[in-house]
Amino acid sequence: MGRAPWPLAVPAVVAVAFLMLPLAGLLLRAPWRDLPRLLVESQALDALRISLTTASVATVISLVLGVPLAWVLARAHFRGRSLLRALVTVPLVLPPVVGGVALLFALGRRGFIGQYLDQWFGITLPFTTAGVVVAETLVAMPFLIVTVEGALRSASLGLEEAAATFGSRPFTTFRRVTVPLIGPSLLAGSVLCWARALGEFGATIAFAGNLPGVTQTMSLAVYQALENDSAAAVALSLVLLVVSIGVLALLRDRWLHPGATL
Repeated sequence: MGRAPWPLAVPAVVAVAFLMLPLAGLLLRAPWRDLPRLLVESQALDALRISLTTASVATVISLVLGVPLAWVLARAHFRGRSLLRALVTVPLVLPPVVGGVALLFALGRRGFIGQYLDQWFGITLPFTTAGVVVAETLVAMPFLIVTVEGALRSASLGLEEAAATFGSRPFTTFRRVTVPLIGPSLLAGSVLCWARALGEFGATIAFAGNLPGVTQTMSLAVYQALENDSAAAVALSLVLLVVSIGVLALLRDRWLHPGATL
């Protein structure tokens, strides 16, 4: 490929510089010598454990529920599909803290569903680790749905039709033909979903609170440390940065095909 024209190259360089400046500031302010002590004192390991566990569970739930919904939005034809798609993607543009407040009114002890969960089954979600999973699933699942739906729309129907011609049942066709076809996009959507859940803040603190060892994720730990000790906040941010970069490194080009939609 040739050189990029300067009307494109100059803004691209400015964009890279703008995106890298916060990262540079974080690295320059990092307390490298005191890093181990700060991580131990700030209970970073507990927060990291909660973050990794809840983000992984939220991703599994998103896969179980989101992939079928993506298929319905991409392949099924029914009245109100456009409205359903708009409602499903609302969390993409809705401020996360609003989502957390909405969860409280729906699943809190006095919520229109939560009150019955508490009375009939003794299940209380707010300010619990399960509540963290619910909040993260709410904000992260749409990323998976949008990615998988785009892949299903762009995937060729030829192989699926051929499988149906040979007598394959619909679910068997989906499992053995459709899923391998959208595999790269499914993987990309899962990683994006997991990364979004890992960095979730607003909905989590509104619905699950910030209880160390119970609901305090890495994002909440950074926020709390920033109020008291900026060095500890930087140390925690570095840990989250390393984990995030490691996850994004999984999105290598060889796993994605041109039809993958991010």
